[in-house]
Amino acid sequence: MANELVINATKNGHRIALLKDGALLEYHIDERDDKFKVGDICLGTIKKLVPGLNAAFVDIGYEKDAFLHYIDLGQQFNSLNKFTKLVKNRRNVRYDLSNFNIEPDIDKLGKISQVLSKNQHILVQIVKEPISSKGPRLACELSMAGRYIILLPFTNAISISKKIASSEERKRLVRLISSIKPKNFGVIIRTVAEGKEVAELDKDFKYLLKKWEGGVKKLKTAIPRDKVIGEVNRTTSILRDMLNESFDNIVVDDKKIYEETKRYIKNVAPQKEKIVKLYQGKIKLFEQFGIERQIRALFGQTVNVEGGGYLVVEHTEAMHVIDVNSGHTCTVEEDQETTALNVNLTAAKEITRQLRLRDLGGIIVVDFIDMRRLENRRHLYQKMKEYMKEDRSKATILPLSRFGLMQITRQRVRPEMSVTTKELCPTCRGTGKIDASILASDRIEKNLEFILRHQNERNITLFVHPYLYAYFTKGLFSRRLKWLLKYKKWMKLEEDSSLGITDFRFVNKRGEEIELN
Repeated sequence: MANELVINATKNGHRIALLKDGALLEYHIDERDDKFKVGDICLGTIKKLVPGLNAAFVDIGYEKDAFLHYIDLGQQFNSLNKFTKLVKNRRNVRYDLSNFNIEPDIDKLGKISQVLSKNQHILVQIVKEPISSKGPRLACELSMAGRYIILLPFTNAISISKKIASSEERKRLVRLISSIKPKNFGVIIRTVAEGKEVAELDKDFKYLLKKWEGGVKKLKTAIPRDKVIGEVNRTTSILRDMLNESFDNIVVDDKKIYEETKRYIKNVAPQKEKIVKLYQGKIKLFEQFGIERQIRALFGQTVNVEGGGYLVVEHTEAMHVIDVNSGHTCTVEEDQETTALNVNLTAAKEITRQLRLRDLGGIIVVDFIDMRRLENRRHLYQKMKEYMKEDRSKATILPLSRFGLMQITRQRVRPEMSVTTKELCPTCRGTGKIDASILASDRIEKNLEFILRHQNERNITLFVHPYLYAYFTKGLFSRRLKWLLKYKKWMKLEEDSSLGITDFRFVNKRGEEIELN
């Protein structure tokens, strides 16, 4: 299965589309002025302690203070706090932490007021972007993600992805990481590290340590609200997390982004450098790949499913609700149960795609078509879990309830992707009312008389809806022929289906629209 990344530059940033066999799988908009991204590390100020929530509100520059719960401080908070003070006071502390003494862990069941105080400056990391009326959510357990590892300062623990099943491979990776890991840095070994040699892991290590070093240098002169370590942009993030052997095409229509992407690919996977291509065609990039059409079709309230069924997607403040309908499904199955199962399985695949595409998070309730047989319900549940394995966001799926409802919780760290697919009616302009259609021809004839007799225009063209075009031109003695006899001037008519049925426009011989009072 081929994976393609298509990047379209816009005046405010760029749009990113991830395609799988030509079908749109993920869609992101990466804006240049997007100040608060997941993974950014900032210097914040404690504005308020809330003992009742065992949390604090932190000023990091957003219009609403960010939320920091006690459990998100991390057990190494004392070490982070001490290190921040040493760096700010310009004490002799090395970025590699080789001369730093780790402080004891904080109490897991402690109180926020025991470790934080109002107006205190602390280093925080954004774990959830501002969503709706809420500010960002923060953590003090800092982490920096690379291609193969995640670096954790102020700890010596080594963890490994559960998806690496082989015990021998797990031992090998832990042994390699232990041999190159600096003191006082912990590591989480990612799934893509499986089978990699020590040279590749060490290269990733050095990249992250250099990033940490740059952040420490910036922290020395940083003031509250400053970003100390910035997360990579959305394009690089997708490449870092998903670049593998099945990734065979990256198309960019902007030279600057093309160079940046190519440079990054060369650093992390030199053998893949050739897949980055600069698009210079005349047709717009998203039009060329059929992405624009897919966006319009997939982001509406109703989404068609292969085979004739459809989904209805509704959003509320508390949850997202998806209703599965059979529609005009044509099947050859003998019984209703088999038909329901087939529609549900097809819908389940599309639902997992919709979750990724719209980046839906929180609670999602899916109302599948009722099935009586227990084995069918179990089969649908297992298939749903199988489809969700490709999703990079953490998700929990519960079996179907007695009422045919499936409950899903999906990690949400960014606002959901919303694309307006409805367009303003060209006839009523959103008012819901139009002029009486019977009067359209009268209005046209009045304007025509004014233009020909009072403005003395010649060689004019009238653009009308196809229905009006037929009304004016059909018949042995058409309305247009009557105009010729009346005004002694031939009238050129053109069909324009983009016009409303009561709309029209006159254009002069120079191609300019004639303004009408």
